[in-house]
Amino acid sequence: MDVDETIAEIEENFENDYRSVDTLDELEDVKVKYLGKEGEVEKLFGMMGSIPDEKRPILGKAANELKEDISSRLKEKRSDLEKKLKEQKLKEERLDVTLPGAEVEKGSRHPIEIVKEELEDIFIGMGFKIAEGPEAEDEYHNFKALNIPEDHPARDLQDTLYIDDDLLLRTHTSPVQIRTMEDTEPPIRIIAPGRVYRADELDASHSPVFHQLEGLVVNENITFGDLKGTIRIMVEEIYGQKRDVRFRPSYFPFTEPSAEVDVSCGVCEGAGCKLCSRTGWLEIMGSGMVHPKVLEISGIDPHHFSGFAFGMGIDRIAMLKYGIEDIRLLFENDRRFLQQFK
Repeated sequence: MDVDETIAEIEENFENDYRSVDTLDELEDVKVKYLGKEGEVEKLFGMMGSIPDEKRPILGKAANELKEDISSRLKEKRSDLEKKLKEQKLKEERLDVTLPGAEVEKGSRHPIEIVKEELEDIFIGMGFKIAEGPEAEDEYHNFKALNIPEDHPARDLQDTLYIDDDLLLRTHTSPVQIRTMEDTEPPIRIIAPGRVYRADELDASHSPVFHQLEGLVVNENITFGDLKGTIRIMVEEIYGQKRDVRFRPSYFPFTEPSAEVDVSCGVCEGAGCKLCSRTGWLEIMGSGMVHPKVLEISGIDPHHFSGFAFGMGIDRIAMLKYGIEDIRLLFENDRRFLQQFK
């Protein structure tokens, strides 16, 4: 084997590879090819055992010189490439201070959150406190403690999203009222805002997840008149003093007597239009005096205390307040829609 020819061949191959390098990755490949553990230079050192003794010093010296030369050339190439990359990056990131600044687009509060906070402020101003409870609720607090019998349609799988036989996604925030009465001695004055869930098909007026705000007052000598006065104040604060309020007899298992609450339509001012189905009225909530059995189940003496409760859909209040005709708009996160509420 001719040592000089072998080294010359390696030098020629390296020179060709060296000239073709344009990136740091390609440079690393060349380095591994010639200086790696199994590279071309290492192969020269590996040939020591197969050549005569007198040629070994010559090969060793030549291999070391070649290794130093290749290493030096590679470092020089790396320096050049890094310099070019830095210059390119500086050119791309150059800041023209004469250009106008980029406008930062501001976000906006969601209409549901806006209405929720308005309602909370109204009721806090009337002395109510905010109460919270779990969204995954047991059947006792969601149904039984609210005087809803086992054969009631609300317990059906068609209406309620069950997690297991006893655990479900709450269908209203009324369980918060029960938990509050179990843990608190009257007087009680709370509101319970939060998400609720029902097995509804998604359409313009229904969603499987929506938002409610319920209220509860329990004390001595609470009357239906107290309920009416509270609701009227809330309606005036949300919709203005020009809106009329009416109470229609209704039925709920957990209140007696019970009433639906309507407000006069703000679009037609009571004359009748498409929004109010030509009735001049818009239903906003259910309400009533807390059923004595519910008080008793919760550990409160119904002979000594009385109370009223009400519940409204925050989503519906928002839709009526802003003239939104499709509930799906509240959940689709369309920026064009949400930007209206900046």
